[in-house]
Order: sequence, then structure tokens, then C-alpha cells
Amino acid sequence: MASVPVYCLCRLPYDVTRFMIECDVCQDWFHGSCVGVEEEKASEIDLYHCPNCQITHGPSVMKRRRGNLKQDPHLSKDLGKPVQTGSASFIKELKSRNFPSAEEIILKPQGAQLTVEYLEENSFSVPILVLKKDGLGMTLPAPTFTVSDVEYYVGPEKEIDVIDVTRQADLKMKLKDFVKYYNSPKREKVLNVISLEFSETRLTNLVETPKIVRKLSWVENLWPDQSVFERPNVQKYCLMGVKDSYTDFHIDFGGTSVWYHVLKVSS
Repeated sequence: MASVPVYCLCRLPYDVTRFMIECDVCQDWFHGSCVGVEEEKASEIDLYHCPNCQITHGPSVMKRRRGNLKQDPHLSKDLGKPVQTGSASFIKELKSRNFPSAEEIILKPQGAQLTVEYLEENSFSVPILVLKKDGLGMTLPAPTFTVSDVEYYVGPEKEIDVIDVTRQADLKMKLKDFVKYYNSPKREKVLNVISLEFSETRLTNLVETPKIVRKLSWVENLWPDQSVFERPNVQKYCLMGVKDSYTDFHIDFGGTSVWYHVLKVSS
């Protein structure tokens, strides 16, 4: 039986839920929490040296900050400094932008048309929008479903990852605390939930992904039963956000495709 690879100073197996950083000298991977590197500050490091390699190669090399920023629409007119991502000024600037229509490139098949053959012919080079769920073979809660219902089916004590939109940084909250925040008429922060995976909770009984998604899922169809790595739960996510919520541009893990269904929107 193959042994499970271990990493970091703690010598534990890979855990998809924990941030890790690779040492540029020994090429081993380390948990940020074990070596004192915060995920949101890792991008400031040019060459990372783990605690062991620091002894012979010195401390990590940080990226140089560029000076003399040129004034452009993204910069504060008063201070000549970049507008803080997620701030009121940033949101205002983002809302004022006009983007060209994507109607000419979006594919709009009917649910029954969305087959493997259709995707092979049209590829994933452009977004796909199915206007009605008929023919998709999916199951969803009623449109009256609320975040309080999410709390009921997932559990109030469930610890979830929440994005502080202003800082574009992660924090941990219990689901009941996020629901209380969400239902509050006055919110001091803009918080966003995009990674609540619920396939191991009671909520999974109310949701069935589209047939084409199940047919293409590597995890559902190809993950070996005897794998030394635990089968990841990456099939069903619940997203909950308030006004002005957004996430910065990013590529999902492994370059995977994401299928969204908007259950409920309110202004």
C-alpha cells in the first residue's frame, strides 16, 4: 500500500482547506499557519525560504514596491495612491464603468440540448447560459428558500469561510453568526460566502446538480474507491452575498468549470 506524502514542519498530509506555500530552495510545501505566513500577504514574497533553508540562504526575498505611480482612473485623485480594493471609492468606480455586451458570444442552449456532444462541438471557450432549468435534470429548493433555511439544513454551528469584501481576505464565522449578519438591517461590513460546500449536510437532499454536470464530474466518475487521498467534497456549493459583494478576478482550483444557478435575488 502506497504511503501518503507528508509536508511542512508538522509532517501532515496535504489538506485542501489549508493555505500552503512552497519553499524556493528545498521545494517542500509548508502551511502558512505553521511558518507564520498569512495567505493575503504571500503575494508580497518574491522568493520564499522556509525556516530550515533560512539558516543557509537567509530570509525570504520580498518583492520590490514600485514607486512614482502614474495617475489613472484607478488612483485616488486626492492622494495619488491606488484606491483600496473593495472600498466605497472602488465600488463607485467599478459601477461607473461601461462594459461591452456579451450577447454576441454567450451560448444559450435549452436544457435538453446541453449534452456531451454539444459541449464537444462548442467547447468551453465562451460562457453558457441556460435561461430555464427545464430539461437539465436538476432539483432545487423553492424560490422562497432563505439563508435561514440554509442555517436549518446545514447547522447553525457549522464553521464557514467568509470573504471580507473590502479587504478581499478570508475569515471564519459560524453559520448562525453570518445569518444574523445577513438578516440585520444595518451592516458595518460587506461579507460574502462563496465556498460553503454542503454535500455532506441535509441540504444535499434538496439539491441535485444538472445531469450534464454529474456526467462530466471527475470526482463522481473517476475518483478511485481505494485512493490514499480522501474523496474531496467539491460538488455542491451555496453562495450567499449582500449588496456590493464581489470577488476579485481568479481561476478556480485546477482550472475547473463552475455551474451556477441563481435561486434568489433581491434589491
